Amino acid sequence: MSIRGAAAYKKVGHQSSAEYANPHRLIQMLLDGALEKMVIAKSQLERDDIAGKGENINWAIRIIGGLQASLDPEKGGEVAETLNSLYIYLVAHLSEANAKNDIGILDECIAIIRNIKEGWDGISDEAEKIFQENSDNAKG
Repeated sequence: MSIRGAAAYKKVGHQSSAEYANPHRLIQMLLDGALEKMVIAKSQLERDDIAGKGENINWAIRIIGGLQASLDPEKGGEVAETLNSLYIYLVAHLSEANAKNDIGILDECIAIIRNIKEGWDGISDEAEKIFQENSDNAKG
C-alpha cells in the first residue's frame, strides 16, 4: 500500500470511529489529534521543514478551537472555565512558537495538552457510565 493509500485508509478509519464514538471518546480523539499535530510540528521544526511545521501547528490550533467550542460552561462550571483558559493560552503560545520557530514553547504546549489528555483519559470509566445511562434514559 502506498503512503497516500495508507493516509486515506487512516482518514476513513478516523471518520468511522468518530461516527460511532460517544462524546467522551470524541474529545479523546480531538486531544489525540492536537497532540499528534504538535509532535509532528516539533519534528518538522527540528528538520527545518518550516512550511510543514506551520501547517501542523495551524491544524493543532484548529483542533483546539474545536475543543474550546465543545465546552459547556453551564454544565462544566469551573472545569470548563479552566479548560477554556488553557485553550486560549495554547492557541496564543502555539502561534508564538510558529512565528518564532521556538521548540521550547512547542514543548510546553505539548506538555499541557498531554496533561489535559491524561486527565480526560482518567475519567473514561465514569464518562462511559454516564453516556450509557443517558443513552438508556433516551431509549425508554
